[in-house]
Amino acid sequence: MTVAAPAPRATDDLAIRVCGIHKSFGDTVVLAGVDLEVEHGETLVILGGSGSGKSTLLRCMIGLEKPDQGTVHIQGTDIFAASESRLVRLRQRLGMAFQSSALFGSMTLGQNVDLPLSEFTELPESTREIIVDIKLALVGLEGAVDRLPAQLSGGMKKRAAFARAMALDPDILFCDEPSAGLDPVTAAGLDRLLLQLKSVFGITMVVVTHELASAFAIADRLALIHKGRVLITDTPDKVRACTDPIVRQFLDREPEEIEDSHERFRQFMLDEDEPGESGDG
Repeated sequence: MTVAAPAPRATDDLAIRVCGIHKSFGDTVVLAGVDLEVEHGETLVILGGSGSGKSTLLRCMIGLEKPDQGTVHIQGTDIFAASESRLVRLRQRLGMAFQSSALFGSMTLGQNVDLPLSEFTELPESTREIIVDIKLALVGLEGAVDRLPAQLSGGMKKRAAFARAMALDPDILFCDEPSAGLDPVTAAGLDRLLLQLKSVFGITMVVVTHELASAFAIADRLALIHKGRVLITDTPDKVRACTDPIVRQFLDREPEEIEDSHERFRQFMLDEDEPGESGDG
């Protein structure tokens, strides 16, 4: 049972509105008509397996990838029709924590977090240093300001990415696979950090993940995407109760049906043993 999308509302009433997004790479269709709405102050988690289109959708939502069709409105602004000056102002209100953390290896942690401040503000260095210390303390990395990314664990790099993403006190925070590659304890710590950031700052969050435990821990609503289409968008309880076969397969971690490998091997050997046609010419 696929849940119908609600009637669209004015874009100014929403933090984000995605309407009719299509995206293909060559002959491969990645997104096939995606509609999403994100309320102010909520955490929307986009769930999906590998190749489902969730990361491409996130890249379209933040303007790193231009869709073939459709629109994305952020705080009422069509990001693919707005002027460059408007986009610059809008991007200062957005934070992005990439899956790989995307820290600059030649820069200290403090310099990484300071980068948005030095690029987009005219604050004096002394003030920026105070803000950097506050942001690092916010994610539990106080005292690590002079350390290089290579000196950090995977979990610390993820936290550092959040500190940099929060440097300008964004209205909306985008996170791509925040707990990917982390052990369960470290992943749970990051989930708690996201909940704390939302509680303290009241920011809107869009989180892409395939980790079910993290998704259900942090989401106000979940959007499950499969083969470029959103199957359901609803609260965690209602998604958990959904009876749609594809939704259930994902939530219950059921593998795809595949032909038995032994049977395929047996058939291959039988085919090889069959005598070929021959003649004298």
